[in-house]
Amino acid sequence: MQESEIKFSDLELNQQILSALDEMGFVSPTPIQSASIPFLLEGRDALGKAQTGTGKTAAFSLPLLNKLDLDQRKPQAIILAPTRELAIQVAAEIKNLGRNIRGLKVLEIYGGTSIVDQMRALKNGTHIVVGTPGRVQDLINRDRLHLDEVKTFVLDEADEMLNMGFVEDVTAILEHAPATAQRVLFSATMPPMLKKIVERFLRDPAFVDVAGKNHTVDKVEQKFWVVKGIEKDEAMTRLLETEETDASIVFVRTRQDTERVAGYLADRGFKVSALHGDIPQSQRERTVDNIKRGVIDILVATDVVARGLDVPRITHVFNYDIPFDVESYIHRIGRTGRAGRKGKAILLVRTNQMRMLRTIERVTKSSMEEIQLPLRDQVAAARVTKLGLELAADKEHSSVEKFAELVETLQNDLEIDAATLAAILLRRQQGKRPLFYVGDDPMIAAIERDKKRRTERREGGRDGGRDGRREGGRSYGGETKDWDTYQLQVGRDQGVQVKDIVGALANELGLTKGSIGAIKLAQGHTFVQLPKAMNSETAGKLRKLRIRQKETAAVVCDFDDFRESRGPRRDGGPRRDGGNRRGGEGHRGNREGGGYRGNRDGERRFDRNRGSENRGNGPRGDRGQSRRNSGE
Repeated sequence: MQESEIKFSDLELNQQILSALDEMGFVSPTPIQSASIPFLLEGRDALGKAQTGTGKTAAFSLPLLNKLDLDQRKPQAIILAPTRELAIQVAAEIKNLGRNIRGLKVLEIYGGTSIVDQMRALKNGTHIVVGTPGRVQDLINRDRLHLDEVKTFVLDEADEMLNMGFVEDVTAILEHAPATAQRVLFSATMPPMLKKIVERFLRDPAFVDVAGKNHTVDKVEQKFWVVKGIEKDEAMTRLLETEETDASIVFVRTRQDTERVAGYLADRGFKVSALHGDIPQSQRERTVDNIKRGVIDILVATDVVARGLDVPRITHVFNYDIPFDVESYIHRIGRTGRAGRKGKAILLVRTNQMRMLRTIERVTKSSMEEIQLPLRDQVAAARVTKLGLELAADKEHSSVEKFAELVETLQNDLEIDAATLAAILLRRQQGKRPLFYVGDDPMIAAIERDKKRRTERREGGRDGGRDGRREGGRSYGGETKDWDTYQLQVGRDQGVQVKDIVGALANELGLTKGSIGAIKLAQGHTFVQLPKAMNSETAGKLRKLRIRQKETAAVVCDFDDFRESRGPRRDGGPRRDGGNRRGGEGHRGNREGGGYRGNRDGERRFDRNRGSENRGNGPRGDRGQSRRNSGE
């Protein structure tokens, strides 16, 4: 016998809300909604763990709407969101869910728009405030946002809020909350700082966890292409022209790349816009509205501004740049495959980023299929097919007769036949998107090289030599290890030295020296290689690790630039070990096992010219990392 499915009508929601859900076609709640709504209706504090796209907004919004006092002019609920886009999205959904509640007032407040208008709206009265922590705290400090009547505080995507540096604002806002107010927190992960906030501010919270299985990943078909033969810009055009897309988001790492990639695609006839943090808020809202209405088909965006973006048309997410961490990847692909819809995500990955791809697969418990790009003759054939469909649609157009007369006139004037004239017009029409190509496709040669390389690797890998190193392993005592790179949120600014890192890992986690890979110390953070095969107990200790009384908040990241500085020896000669002991950037595990950079048998030798061509290219080195830490 099948188990009966819970319906919204089984929950203690008022008729106005149920009628709105019925009009929207919603009958049964999602797992996070069915698990959390009963607790929230009781007024209990709650901690919800769920991935993006699982229906969290309705989970906390429906109980809020159910207990509003419409006669009360002061805010009764404060919802904090990490970005302006998510605040707008949440406010819009609450208004939609409360469409049948007459007199409902929902106010979104965030930076980039007039604070005077927001203060005026607060003075006129509102029931629910949805805002970013910085602007909410600003209005509290100006004594324009009063919390004395607030019954519920909600932190949405709390982990991302803390990652973006809103710890002090969030803490200050919660300190202003009335002691009796309900506190609700939703997050995809539970980093140490977030656990502190939970322990401090939530009282005996109901814990709802539907994040054990990643439903976002289940609903999205994931594929990857290894960059070879052509550059990523051309790869994007081939994918966009041959995939059956409606609307798409192309994710890049930097603001500059949004403009550059969007410009490249626009030059080739795509309807595209860039979306990043430097664009004025009003223009960003118009851009989102344009993709919803079909005015544009492609957004080229950074991670932060696309948070919370929910556009039903989005069928594809293209990861032009691989993200730094798994959570960012999950948030990206969550822009498609939402609310039961299917989606597709394609990742462009360079060979030196394969380790991060495997990390994403392992953490999300999914497997990505490697694809080959369509050859350019296939792309040209797709263009011809599309052109044929467009021409067929225009056959019955009222102005065709006039143009037919013009064709006859041009034939006579130019003394050419109709076929030649049509060919000239088609050549002019194709622009930068050729309808056929001359010469060999560089992808063919790249595919052949790849096949040959793999064959040689299979045949030469039987001795366990070079292949293991090429896949990112590092030899220790004859054993090949596979590493993950972790970013620890401590560095020189906190007075941390390499010996502190090694000591903490050895003493607190019980790792031997041979189980600690390369370490790179920077100003505010440190990168360290640790074995992929850590057991759950050691991984649990790593999450709680403190160094010099500072929380490390270790997360897996995409970083592999462990080149050491080459400081001079005391005698004035070059250092043979390639490392600067004072700088503390040269730990390479134990020398005897081959972790030492200069070991010919176990590792590549340091090449002082190796980094010059890659310097400043985003994912490699501190320069790329600083862009991440700047909020983009």
